[in-house]
Amino acid sequence: MTQRNDPWPRIAVIGGGQMARSLVGGWVARGAPTTAIAVADPAPEQRVWLAERFAGLAVHADNADAARDAAVWLLAVKPQQLAAVVTALAPLAAATRPLVISIVAGIRAADIDRWLDGQARVVRAMPNRPALIGAGASALYAADTVGGPARALAGRLIEAVGSAVWVATEGDMDAVTAVSGSGPAYFFLLIELLEAAAIAEGLDPAVARRLAIDTAAGAAEMARQSSDDPATLRAQVTSKGGTTAAALAVFEAAGLRAIVARAVAAAALRSRELAAEFGRGP
Repeated sequence: MTQRNDPWPRIAVIGGGQMARSLVGGWVARGAPTTAIAVADPAPEQRVWLAERFAGLAVHADNADAARDAAVWLLAVKPQQLAAVVTALAPLAAATRPLVISIVAGIRAADIDRWLDGQARVVRAMPNRPALIGAGASALYAADTVGGPARALAGRLIEAVGSAVWVATEGDMDAVTAVSGSGPAYFFLLIELLEAAAIAEGLDPAVARRLAIDTAAGAAEMARQSSDDPATLRAQVTSKGGTTAAALAVFEAAGLRAIVARAVAAAALRSRELAAEFGRGP
């Protein structure tokens, strides 16, 4: 995200885990004063880490203490905790009418809005783990009742840790969770398997790991920069009768395409299950 001179709102982060830390770090790197940010977390060790890492940051054990003077609330707790956390903050939302950004997997914006008695503008966002190094791929969704300025601010805050796109329907967020939210693990697995296969072929383990990681990074960067789609890029690497064609033939014979489709479908289904399981309320 390019540097901006817009004033930073007061932000409350509810939950001080790794994704919340990455967002705080991204905001600070882009000019947000730590004094504009408060984080609530029940774990003393989390609060100590945050206070030591970000000088001037306010840390609290109580969620309401962090949220009381904030124009933006970022919800970053576990799905099973969200209903109780949000319901307890509802009276404060009625008084302050905050922009609420939830990065909690699965839980619908409509449920969050209901728990807050309709007293906030709710945006859902799904960042992924590479956000920890500023290389995240995130998607956002908000109902039509959330206006342009609120959407722009939510996008600005999420873009602090990587790229961000908006999706048209909340149902799309289940696919987002399955593809980009869970997706880094799929690529980590492929890197792991390439490394193991290279070692089995006789390469030194350190060499195998370096080649597997750098090959994945190079392929991703080439796909990012190219105007060609991934299928075209794959074809450009695959000479008829060559080594790449031999490897890809094994993937095709093993049904890799169907395996990936089933894996993504399973993750999307689990996202919908989380909404059904934890979206009913306390």
